[in-house]
Amino acid sequence: MSVKNALLWMIFTLVPLYARVGFEYEGISVNMPASDAKTKTIVVKRHIPKECLKIPITNETVWTGNYANPKVPEACKSTYVHTTGKLTPMMLDEDIETYGELEVLAFVKEMQKNDKMLLVDARNDEWYDYRTIPGAVNMPYPYFKDNDIFKEEFEEMLIRLGVKTVKKNEYDFSHAKTIAVFCNGPWCAQSSWMINALLEIEYPHENIKWYRGGMQDWLGAGMTSTRE
Repeated sequence: MSVKNALLWMIFTLVPLYARVGFEYEGISVNMPASDAKTKTIVVKRHIPKECLKIPITNETVWTGNYANPKVPEACKSTYVHTTGKLTPMMLDEDIETYGELEVLAFVKEMQKNDKMLLVDARNDEWYDYRTIPGAVNMPYPYFKDNDIFKEEFEEMLIRLGVKTVKKNEYDFSHAKTIAVFCNGPWCAQSSWMINALLEIEYPHENIKWYRGGMQDWLGAGMTSTRE
């Protein structure tokens, strides 16, 4: 092995040891309502089990077969169904920002002191109740996509979003909240359906952020969820 290749190998294999710097590792505190009507605090962060810290980032380790190398500890792996749904584009609209995990985490952090921001889980409630991102509120996409059927629910959602109904199909967005919307993953269309429905009623583009990766990317990155 040449000196150059040896140095490159050392750099890439030692990255896991020195890359644990950033607020995603320090964590941020999120207040969540608990079943006993009290508030519990969840620290949202990237979890790296200690047995994973010394695993080198190499082709053999990461890409063996369809999954990680069999010798990699189970705590260091994440496996999800990847053959469902339909892939979504990277951008829903040229004026809507697409978020990654760090942007979502920064949004959640700012949201703790800004009640004009909402992290929105657009999935149906059984998905939300099973597991979601701490701090997210549930706004099922059918309430927006099929608002002619869910009229009462749609009106309730608009109130929660800070939108005032002036008259039928006319709304006041002067106090509309800034929202970051997500669903199951880059193959899940539920969040895009909700966003498109909001755009149809002229919800401000600048007040909408989209976390395309959703729960699959969030969990795949080792981030905290509401389920252990």
